[in-house]
Formats: sequence, structure tokens, C-alpha cells
Amino acid sequence: MPTIPASAEELEAMRAALAEARAAAAAGEIPVGALVLAPDGAVLGRGHNAREATPDPTAHAEILALRAAARATGDRMLGDCALVVTLEPCAMCAGAILAARVPRVVFGAWDEKAGAAGSVYDLLRDGRLPHAVPEVIGGVLAEESAALLEEFFRERR
Repeated sequence: MPTIPASAEELEAMRAALAEARAAAAAGEIPVGALVLAPDGAVLGRGHNAREATPDPTAHAEILALRAAARATGDRMLGDCALVVTLEPCAMCAGAILAARVPRVVFGAWDEKAGAAGSVYDLLRDGRLPHAVPEVIGGVLAEESAALLEEFFRERR
């Protein structure tokens, strides 16, 4: 994956996404948080994992943030936004990102078990799909993101 630096707004958003991830952990959810940013850096949507609380198998942080942003804009297409998430998106979330036409994805920790943005799969940049290929920036505040996940799972094993 090319090394593309995250913008100052995206770094700040990743810190806010980490706060969302901590809220998920406090609620007993896997600690993943996400934000959707407008072109000016304003937060249009935010979310954290809520699969246990809802109960909804699709209640991943990215999906919830995308839903909130679509409601806020009144448009299912988020073609001028960025998604910032603490963990590499899975295949389901990558599909939702593509369906929403998000052109830029910034994530924290790599997911070597289920990641679909460059580690296990690379659905976001698979040119065979009928969607524009987003710019993907991985590893932003990765150590903090990974530490939250490691602590969460260590406490449960």
C-alpha cells in the first residue's frame, strides 16, 4: 500500500474514532470506532460497534457511521466524504463503503484475520468491481487502535 499521509483533520478524526472505540469497549462491544467527514472536516456521522446491544450483525462502526452521514446529508452517496475508522474494514464494510461511493478511507490497525482493505483482501481497490476505487490510507495511529483491541480480547480470554 502506498504511504500517503493522513491530513490534520483525519488525524484529529482518528482520535475521535478512538474515543468511539473506547465507548464500544465500555459497552462490552469490540472496540472499533468510525467517523465520516465532510470535505471541510466536519463530522457528518459517527459510530462504534453495537452488534451485541442492537442485536444486529451489521452494526459495525463503519456501517453505523455511514448510515448517520447519509441521514445527515439526505443522500446515500457520500462521494465527497472520507471515512476514518480504527480498524481495517471487513468485507461487509468495504462493500458498504463502495456502495456509498466514499472516495477516501483512513484506518488505524490492520486486521490480519478479516481485513478487506489490503491485508487479507483488497476489495476497496479491486478494479474489477463497478465502483470508483477509493484512496486508502492504513496504519494511522495503528498502535493505539491495536492496543485497544488487544486489551479488550486479553480481558475476555
